[in-house]
Parts: sequence; C-alpha cells; structure tokens
Amino acid sequence: MHCPFCRHDDSRVVDSRTTDDGSSIRRRRQCPNCSKRFSTVETASLSVIKRSGAPEPFSRAKIASGVRKACQGRPVSEDDIALLAHRVEEAVRAQGAAEIDAHQVGLATLPFLQELDEVAYLRFASVYQAFDSLADFESAIDRLRAQRAAVAVPPVEPVAARG
Repeated sequence: MHCPFCRHDDSRVVDSRTTDDGSSIRRRRQCPNCSKRFSTVETASLSVIKRSGAPEPFSRAKIASGVRKACQGRPVSEDDIALLAHRVEEAVRAQGAAEIDAHQVGLATLPFLQELDEVAYLRFASVYQAFDSLADFESAIDRLRAQRAAVAVPPVEPVAARG
C-alpha cells in the first residue's frame, strides 16, 4: 500500500477492525518512511455478470433503482428501498462467490420485495420470472394467497368466564 503523503511503496498495519455491517475491513496504517498514519477500507469485490457476458462491479444503487421502479405508486419509502437493497447485497455476498449472474441478483431480490410489498413483488417477478401470460400472474397471485393463508393465525376465541 502506497503512502498517500510521501508515496513510499510500503506501510505497516497498526490496527484492523471490521465495519459495523461487517462488509469491509478498516485498517489503520503507518508509513515507515514519513511515519504518518492513514486509513484504508478493504472490501471483497463482487462482480455481476450481465446478459452480454460482461462483468461489472456489484451496485446496491442498481438494485434500489429496479426496486424503486417496481414500487412506483406504492406506499414504500426510500428507507425501505435502501434497506431492501442492503439485505439483497448481504444475501448475495453470503453465497461466497466472487461473481454472480445478474439474473440471480434479480431472483435474490424477490423474497425481500415480497415481504415489503406484494404488488411491487408481482411487478418485479413478472420481469425476473419471465411472465408470458395472465396465467403466470394468476399462478403467482395464487401462490401469494396460499402463503398468506399458511401463515395466518386463526382468531382466538375468548375464554368463557367461570361462574
């Protein structure tokens, strides 16, 4: 690591800490030549392979942009979108691969978007699951209804008062 002050081509790590979200490492370094200290932040690189086959760096902003389009006109805040993009990035990085297909990133977005807003989920899913007909939408809606019914808790009946 080059010193940003004197351009010496070596430095010594004085301290290392992971960031709060655990996605990167902050290192405090000292130059043996000028003795000045500086910080570096190291992250594991993640490349997304586009349909054309060209790799590009993973971008949380691109996820947020796509989700924002799906959420247009829906009661979803920018904070919700930012959190969703963060969760998708964590899920993708947890797979441990240095490269991931762009389509896989879209599919990884679906469960988080389903939790956030079902209409936005259907909009997004129609692209990433290649809906071709109304039947595709109907089956997706049926799956959503079945999932909702499976987690629905039956109402609790009041206990009769003892007399």
